[in-house]
Amino acid sequence: MAEERRVAEERRRANWIGGSISVKGDVVSSGDLIIDGQVHGTIELGDHELTIGETAEVVADLSAKTVVISGRVKGNVLGMGRVELKKTASVEGDVTAPKFVMEEGAALSGRIDTGDRKRS
Repeated sequence: MAEERRVAEERRRANWIGGSISVKGDVVSSGDLIIDGQVHGTIELGDHELTIGETAEVVADLSAKTVVISGRVKGNVLGMGRVELKKTASVEGDVTAPKFVMEEGAALSGRIDTGDRKRS
């Protein structure tokens, strides 16, 4: 019950594409965005957080400051700050971010780039 209240409160503070919504095209937002539905195209959030919910099916390249994925994504993921794959996440594509977290159970088919490393 507490989790449901937290999710409801989170949705009040962010833009939301619900489970019954399907979007084809480019999604650009100047605020945080939660996706529980389907998106085919590109998603650009600039300096904001993108959350892909467990029920979401996304075929798009993603770009945001922070990207948290619990659903299915086909496309490249760019997080300017952080990318996090929850245990229910499935990603087919490359992930680029200075900070990357992947929970046990998450699936990734692609490359991970966390930036340049100094070689000794």
